[in-house]
Amino acid sequence: MKEKVTTQGNERKYYLSEFSYFDGEYDITFNIIDVDFLRQTITVTISRCGKITQDMFDLLRDNADNLYFEYGKFYENKISLNDFEEID
Repeated sequence: MKEKVTTQGNERKYYLSEFSYFDGEYDITFNIIDVDFLRQTITVTISRCGKITQDMFDLLRDNADNLYFEYGKFYENKISLNDFEEID
């Protein structure tokens, strides 16, 4: 399922788009499953240490109108949707 995400007039499509992140201890891979603007949530799968989980996060916007969600034990890591691969 493709998700079209619109920010500042730009449209991006996501379909299990991947973003790899190193949290200082482990490599973590995020894949976008769903972006729900009505509920302002994003659902992603998270691959870490050979385990795959699915989680939902609040979808946030920064001052430049970029979309992101916060990840980590204390939600200290800002993961921007601009970091994910865009598909055609």
